[in-house]
Amino acid sequence: MDLKEEDILGADIGRHWYYRSKAKALKRMVDGMAPRHLLDIGAGSGFFSRHLLAEGRAESALCVDIGYASERDDSVAGKPVRYRRDCGPTDCDLVLMMDVLEHVEDDVGLVRHYAAKVPSGAHFLATVPAFRFLWSGHDVFLEHQRRYRLDEIETTLRTAGLELVRGAYYFGFVFPLAAAVRLAMRGEAVPKSSLKKHGALTNSALAAICTAELPLFPINRLAGLSAFVLARKP
Repeated sequence: MDLKEEDILGADIGRHWYYRSKAKALKRMVDGMAPRHLLDIGAGSGFFSRHLLAEGRAESALCVDIGYASERDDSVAGKPVRYRRDCGPTDCDLVLMMDVLEHVEDDVGLVRHYAAKVPSGAHFLATVPAFRFLWSGHDVFLEHQRRYRLDEIETTLRTAGLELVRGAYYFGFVFPLAAAVRLAMRGEAVPKSSLKKHGALTNSALAAICTAELPLFPINRLAGLSAFVLARKP
């Protein structure tokens, strides 16, 4: 999760349609699992791990981000949340990499680095921005290295030594409109975030569209703004 986007949304992040919808998709992706300890890489505020703590049976979260000015401890629903700049070996059984791998030159190396820290059987949930043709000033602003097709991010995790469980695109229902806007602005890669604060009506409408997509989410390998992949350490 990008700290730059958190700076833009501030306290509104939990109400923004994009993050609300992505949190629901995350929960749907790990349905049937019962992770106890979360390791959230590039966590920012820990929005996604905090959501799982509040909505599920997870017992703790370790949020790691080199962008933290200092380390601290917090809690959600009485469950501990630790914010650290790095971590050693851990018993965490679900590793979140929410919009992280597109930021680093060696994405395979980063996955391997954290796979070595968790036990066999631990799951990894990675999300990345989809499709290179959607590259825009938003990617430049967030200092992305690349965007991915679903098969490309699956290959990244497999090359890092993980076993694929499932993968899918999300934000497919809003994909045509977003793609049209991005293509219309092609060549104008001025560094600028496309993330904006919205009023309650717009947030509710867009969130409703994304919620309607959730039943199709697990089988969508066609198109979307984000690619989700769940994998497992053998």
